[in-house]
Amino acid sequence: MKKNGILNGEISRVLGYMGHTDQICIGDCGLPIPDETERIDLAVKFGVPSFQEVLREVVADMKVEKIFLAEEIKEKNPAQEKEILDFFASQGDAPEVEYVSHTDLKKMTRTCKAVIRTGETTPYSNIILQSGCLF
Repeated sequence: MKKNGILNGEISRVLGYMGHTDQICIGDCGLPIPDETERIDLAVKFGVPSFQEVLREVVADMKVEKIFLAEEIKEKNPAQEKEILDFFASQGDAPEVEYVSHTDLKKMTRTCKAVIRTGETTPYSNIILQSGCLF
């Protein structure tokens, strides 16, 4: 049995084969996931697990050089945006942040290695994490 880190086998596997500039998405329970993209469904019920719980565990296990957020989060969910930005700022080596339309973010999920579906129910609680290089 694994002692530390992410216990979910699918997430652990995807993170293990990601290379520099590969992307993974963490989304709320309403984010549509394209058929061609791997779905890792963690949603148990509304709110469980939360977007922030999953984000913190995934980031603890990967180097993130850039994040993508929907432009709409600024107006429709500023509390979530603030929590995301504060979390990354607290990590010391904050990634670049790029805002795109929610429509474009949904299109970007087609090329993500996987989309992790959480139980989050607050609007625009979606993020794409771009993998950095450790050396």
